[in-house]
Amino acid sequence: MELFDFYPWLFPTLATLFGLIVGSFLNVVIHRLPKMMEREWRQECADSFPEYQITPPSGVYNLSVPRSTCPKCETQLRVIDNIPVLSWLLLKGKCHHCSHPISIRYPLVELLTGALCFLVAYQFGFSYFAIALLFFTFVLIAATFIDLDTMLLPDSLTLPLIWFGITLALLQISPVVLQDSVIGAIAGYLSLWSVYWLFKLVTGKEGMGYGDFKLLAALGAWLGWQYLPMIILLSSFVGVIFGIIQLRLKQQGIDKAFPFGPYLAIAGWICMMWGNEILDWYLTSFVGL
Repeated sequence: MELFDFYPWLFPTLATLFGLIVGSFLNVVIHRLPKMMEREWRQECADSFPEYQITPPSGVYNLSVPRSTCPKCETQLRVIDNIPVLSWLLLKGKCHHCSHPISIRYPLVELLTGALCFLVAYQFGFSYFAIALLFFTFVLIAATFIDLDTMLLPDSLTLPLIWFGITLALLQISPVVLQDSVIGAIAGYLSLWSVYWLFKLVTGKEGMGYGDFKLLAALGAWLGWQYLPMIILLSSFVGVIFGIIQLRLKQQGIDKAFPFGPYLAIAGWICMMWGNEILDWYLTSFVGL
């Protein structure tokens, strides 16, 4: 810790580099985790309903096996192809073997992860809680892009995030006291759960998924119940803005479903970083306190 006090720039620099590296891994998580879930569901269906003769998935498929390959020519990626951002630039966004285009989202996720890690390190300085916030950021990034791609929020991301937030409060690493963390998790889940059932009773349709309940519960565990109204309001505002943009760009009807998890994640991360400043600004500007 004394080293970081003497060199205040060191922790943000290391956090940024760490974020770039983890961002490369997050691309793998974003791509593979939904497929792993689908394979697990297929295996469970094959085991539970043999009369339907469902073909179970074959081979091993996880975050490390098989090795990453080009989606077109299936050439295995080299070590040099996995350098965050730099590899994409050196390859000019194409496969080294068949010149198939590589999505620009890969370096963008790496840059986003590195940038957010820098902001966390710069805002909070070196501490155990700041290190925990880096992993908080990683989970939110993975959950955001998976939800955007598949409209799924995996339990393997949201549930550990809930328990991690409560554990940090229990160990007094988090600035949130244990009681506020537990109440935040409960209130976060129940608030969206209540909205879900009210909407379903009125319209007969499902307005959101259970993954959204768990994600808000996780945010409540990390920030405390006091920030839940701010998270919900901010996520709703962000959701309306991006929803309108999405509808216009894709020319979809207003009844078209779109994921709410990314907006919860964005709002939760913003509140974690600048929640006090936002609250002070609101009280000063509108309440006159």
